[in-house]
Amino acid sequence: MRRIAAAVVIMGIAGAWIFPAIANAQVTGVDAGTGTGTATATATDAGVGGDVGGCVESIPKGAQKPIISENFPLRGTSGWAATLSITVRHGRGERVLPAGLDLGSAVEAHKYLKKAGFAIPDQDGGAAAHLWTEPEDKEKSYSVTHLELPLVVLPEKPGRNMMELPPLPVAVARANGEVATVCTHSHTIGVEDPTANTPQAEPKKNPAPRPQREEWTALKKALLWGGLGLVVGALLAYFGYRQLTKPKPPEPPPPPRPPWDVALEKLDEVRHAGLLDAHRDAEYFDRVSDAVRGYLGARFGFDGLESTSDEILAALRKQAGGFVRLDTASDLNAPAPGIPIDEVRHFLAECDLVKFANLKPSPDQCATALTLGEHIVRSTMPFSLPGARPSASASASTSTSTNENPPDAGGAQ
Repeated sequence: MRRIAAAVVIMGIAGAWIFPAIANAQVTGVDAGTGTGTATATATDAGVGGDVGGCVESIPKGAQKPIISENFPLRGTSGWAATLSITVRHGRGERVLPAGLDLGSAVEAHKYLKKAGFAIPDQDGGAAAHLWTEPEDKEKSYSVTHLELPLVVLPEKPGRNMMELPPLPVAVARANGEVATVCTHSHTIGVEDPTANTPQAEPKKNPAPRPQREEWTALKKALLWGGLGLVVGALLAYFGYRQLTKPKPPEPPPPPRPPWDVALEKLDEVRHAGLLDAHRDAEYFDRVSDAVRGYLGARFGFDGLESTSDEILAALRKQAGGFVRLDTASDLNAPAPGIPIDEVRHFLAECDLVKFANLKPSPDQCATALTLGEHIVRSTMPFSLPGARPSASASASTSTSTNENPPDAGGAQ
């Protein structure tokens, strides 16, 4: 909009030379007491043009001439902008400076104004032109467009100067594509230096530079993705460090050995310990008893070493069921068919006599006790099919026997 408003006068000036015609103009008034000049161009016969102070008006044949009025200050300051306010009254459907005119022709307009001591400021700055049209009134047969064009006053000589703004043409496009050009009137302005009212004025320093702010999108994206990368990298490094420094769980202990393996190993150690040759018969008998008692407790779920013989027999009757046999051999962890409970009672009784009655066993009794102990262990081992090894996790719950004896059971029915 700023550039369009500035181009109204610029392209109108160019149109003054592009569309020459003959017209008449009439000045209706100038108010010298208020500091502004007012001029109104009234319509003449359609199709008639004229020359207004060097500006050539052009009205298409059959068209009504737009009516313009303008205001321009009578006093100004050198180097400052003076605003030319133009009001254009034109027919409906017409518009000031329609789209499609060549902006390249504005070069002549700049030269024209520069020669008169005026310049159009940069429209991207703070002194841009403004162009707007009043809302249409259904009761009126015309439209009104306003233009405010700041012009920088640049006199050639310092001090007080009287300058004249030349007539500026304004181009209005009709609905049929024809262009009508009307001219403003020349305006006189008294120009003073900025320091005219300051005695012994001295040059002032240049104003401080204004900081230029620019949105650095590339840096923002780099910081964003870089920050995300650092966060993700830190998290990965943290979890990696936790995994590397995490204490390893201790290795699980080896599974416990089956109680029958432990018992048979202890009985074999007694056989080869040389206790009989050293006449240590009581110790021989005591170690055999402890091996069998410990095995029975571990095999059937009670403390065999701390239990009396009667407690051991009661636990065997309760948990082993007196070695009652089954008719099937499908349970591999069930106790194998073993010796009757009376043989266990006989073994425990012999051990009690040696331990508590101080009975000195003979070598034959010692050998018989070892053989009977091994027989008790092998007879109560978990049942296994031919070719299969005994299970290492035998059940300590109540179990029964089958009709067939295991290969090493000893065969006591």
